[in-house]
Amino acid sequence: MRRLAIVSLLSSVLALALSACGEMAKYPEQAGFGPTPTLPAPTTTLIPTVNIAPAVGWPEGTLPTPAEDLQVGAFARDLDHPRWLYVLPNGDVLVAETNAPPKPDDGRGIKGWAMRTVMKRAGAGTPTANRIVLLRDTNHDGVADMRTVLLQDLNSPFGMALVGNDLYVANTDALLRFPYRSGDTQITAPGVKVMDLPAGPINHHWTKNVIASPDGAHLYVTVGSNSNVAENGIEQESGRAAIWQVNIASGAARPFATGLRNPNGLAFEPVSRALWTTVNERDELGSDLVPDYMTSVKDGAFYGWPYSYYGQHVDTRVQPPRPDLVAQAIAPDYALGTHTASLGLVFYTAKQLPARFQGGAFVGQHGSWNRQPRSGYKVIYVPFSDGRPAGAPLDVLTGFVDDAGQARGRPVGVAVDQTGALLVADDVGNTIWRVSAR
Repeated sequence: MRRLAIVSLLSSVLALALSACGEMAKYPEQAGFGPTPTLPAPTTTLIPTVNIAPAVGWPEGTLPTPAEDLQVGAFARDLDHPRWLYVLPNGDVLVAETNAPPKPDDGRGIKGWAMRTVMKRAGAGTPTANRIVLLRDTNHDGVADMRTVLLQDLNSPFGMALVGNDLYVANTDALLRFPYRSGDTQITAPGVKVMDLPAGPINHHWTKNVIASPDGAHLYVTVGSNSNVAENGIEQESGRAAIWQVNIASGAARPFATGLRNPNGLAFEPVSRALWTTVNERDELGSDLVPDYMTSVKDGAFYGWPYSYYGQHVDTRVQPPRPDLVAQAIAPDYALGTHTASLGLVFYTAKQLPARFQGGAFVGQHGSWNRQPRSGYKVIYVPFSDGRPAGAPLDVLTGFVDDAGQARGRPVGVAVDQTGALLVADDVGNTIWRVSAR
């Protein structure tokens, strides 16, 4: 009888979570965008709002919907949870087929069980393939006709960066270096560890990205937090919620910027040459808080997590408070909507796409779980002028959620191919989409 009661309780908790507990946004999604987003008072509930789109994949013959002057086609299909992209100088496209590693201590208890169940419905419960696939379009028709496994037996790989003849791969627990020559389709040499990265049995935000500085002297590595708002203890956050800088010549590493809850995308803005990142902000403060964002990354800056958000807005859930750190927190440059899970980031400097997409940033929004109604689930473009965001975002690729509220796909990484077309990794649709001028 007791076991039946427990099962009944768990089922009730999940049902409540899936019904979103009645909490809904009071502001339109657009209120959470731009340099000065709307930041209402927090809303908390006993059970957080859970409103994720169940993953169903793309029915045969269906495609995402591009902006009116664009067209879209599949560059590659039938991949295994493709999340991140990197385009090599010779035009080959690298794809990280990856998912979360085992995290036995993440999300314990009834709430953790409910969240794991819901995330599995969202397509995030498949085993990780742990490999990097190379795609090549040999006849230049916009479709990859050659596919090889470049690297395998990795550990939840994500970011990739080439410097000279060294290919760097950010596993969930270490940054590795592999030898690479232009045209290689397979690497069999073992990776050399450059540095350990925070992982462990919690490893809440497991994705680690890496980018090389334009001069090839440094690498920048993202490490997300080990919790939502340090509920596992601040001691579990050592080295996390940060972007690290690595000196390639010496191997010396240091925190470059901190207080970034879950940074993912990295790109250098072409005018200012400043490093920019996309960051997923905290959850469970209501459907109108907190906006995810993109920001230039200042050396030595603190961006608030976990003690405050969007500058110096204090999160009272975090105990003990740190008013000294809150006083140092700087606000990010541009909000990307509440709970949109903005991940992919690339600045567009090519010429193939229409003029209105020149010079700004494409952002892949994986889609919300903690907002009613849903947000994200699309690719957007943020215009830039003189190195700064300059206007409202434009929808580039939509249609990832069908009329029944199911996810056909979820965009993650974005990259620009050798022809100037935009590539989008879709980890639920298991497809790399290619967006070009109509």
